[in-house]
Amino acid sequence: MTSELVQPGPRKYVLFDVDGTLIDAVDNQRRVWATWAGRYGLDADEVYRVALRTRPMETFAKVAPDQDPNECLAALHALEDDDVRSGVYAAFDGASELLSTLPLEAWALVTSNYEHRVRGRFARTGLPVPRVLVDAAAVAEGKPSPVPYLLAAEQLGAQPENCLVIEDAPSGVEAGLRAGMTVWGVNAVVAVTGVHRHFASLREAVPDILAFARLEGSAGVV
Repeated sequence: MTSELVQPGPRKYVLFDVDGTLIDAVDNQRRVWATWAGRYGLDADEVYRVALRTRPMETFAKVAPDQDPNECLAALHALEDDDVRSGVYAAFDGASELLSTLPLEAWALVTSNYEHRVRGRFARTGLPVPRVLVDAAAVAEGKPSPVPYLLAAEQLGAQPENCLVIEDAPSGVEAGLRAGMTVWGVNAVVAVTGVHRHFASLREAVPDILAFARLEGSAGVV
């Protein structure tokens, strides 16, 4: 009687968006944009409404077309950096457990923000930082382009089909789908169009994310 060895499947990887997915920064973003709008005599609510749907340079073109966009961006960046130093941040429930369980080489951060701000927020909230972090400065094309997620997979040594993207926003979901990856949505009452699975909260998704990474019942050892 012979027995056959069961070969393990390919390693799985998890790619996380940051703001709105792991870090709750809504109040911080609203406060930063409100301060920025005040400096230019603009309506804060209208500016924030536009900023939610567009990138900063596109926002400036819509709400402050008579201003130098580079000066607008410099002012915004200064406010954001100040907020990282002095603002109050919170990680979503489940984030610490999830990131502490996943091996550092099996996950990455893919953000439209900048690395120094992400590291500052993670330090403030006690979250671990992985080896691979793709930020706005790392790519010429941001979300919804698939480039950021494809770059993260490349740096991890992963094939797109073996990657799970965790997102909260439509642009990020589109980026993950265009990259040929599995995409799950979290922290939203209504599912973002296109996601393969939807969870109302990150906490709800934790067991399934660990199962995807084949770490069910694990203490972080593969």
